[in-house]
Amino acid sequence: MLNREWFILLFILFFITACSADKQPKLIEEQPNSSSETKNKDQSDITEIAEEQEVIAENLNVPWAIETADDTFYLTERPGSIVKIENGQVERQNVELEKELATAAEAGLLGFVFDQDFSESNLAYAYYTYKDDTGQFNRIVRLRLDDDTWTEEEVLLDKIPSGAYHHGGRLKIGPDHKLYATAGDASDAEIAQQNESLGGKILRMNLDGSIPADNPFEDSYVYSLGHRNPQGLTWDKDGTLYASEHGNSANDEVNKLEAGQNYGWPIIEGKEEQQGMITPLFTSGADTTWAPSGIDYHDGKLYVATLRGEAVIEFDLETGDQKEVVSELGRVRDVLIKDNNLYIITNNTDGRGNPEEDDDILYKVSLSDID
Repeated sequence: MLNREWFILLFILFFITACSADKQPKLIEEQPNSSSETKNKDQSDITEIAEEQEVIAENLNVPWAIETADDTFYLTERPGSIVKIENGQVERQNVELEKELATAAEAGLLGFVFDQDFSESNLAYAYYTYKDDTGQFNRIVRLRLDDDTWTEEEVLLDKIPSGAYHHGGRLKIGPDHKLYATAGDASDAEIAQQNESLGGKILRMNLDGSIPADNPFEDSYVYSLGHRNPQGLTWDKDGTLYASEHGNSANDEVNKLEAGQNYGWPIIEGKEEQQGMITPLFTSGADTTWAPSGIDYHDGKLYVATLRGEAVIEFDLETGDQKEVVSELGRVRDVLIKDNNLYIITNNTDGRGNPEEDDDILYKVSLSDID
């Protein structure tokens, strides 16, 4: 009898072990792409990607911009919060704005960048879309952090055009200590060519909101014109400015920006040429769309977040080559490079993706793993 009981017990243990061996570990992301650019990667490719990524924070709510102070991350969320991530702890901070955030597509609390003396001043700059009795607009404001609440302290620039789509929204402080902003054409293409309009432009201002004396157009915030919906800004080590821009269903662009230049929209797009207008460094072409957003520079290369492309694309400024270096995460809204690591936020909860459990997510990827 004893031998029979031992035999049954051993059989049960063998069965449990065999079943456990058939189970596969859950990948960081198993989300299928929803765009026309669906990738067909085999299981080994996906596993390799998963192993290269580290989840820093999850369950984000339509995140838009990444900023860091030392080792602490701050992310804006379009519905109106700023998420603080420090030592593995995630805290959603309140943001008190003077105007009510607009709920139009692509609108809300967008760009965000720290003041250069943030550690002492607790100041930052933000770009948001609002709606009031006079209409819907974008504005650039200064925020102050006090007791885990951000408060709008001063309006630096108001009445930037806004519409159903194309709000722009990226904010960056350049090596010249000026504040730069991307402004979309607010779904009205013609204003991108109108010098008197702030829409469809790259804007440049002093940190107090005044117009720099060396701006290319007198008494104007306009730095460059002819843009459709630019959403990324970065500088290389020599101080050259680059921007990423959404094309009209295709013909997305990465441009090298120069003061006072015209980048063509809506007169030319993609590789089209016309005297007095600038053709992009890189374009997706007429048959492909990336829907590019945030952009950063590292060691001669640009790294661009793409929404419809659902990837981070690396552009080599010396060779002109380009390749996807991160994919299978869904829509990618912003990127930031710090200490030889690439940080990525997904944007699958923005109404256009297919969010899965724990979306959206802040990831960390070592550049050594993708070079």
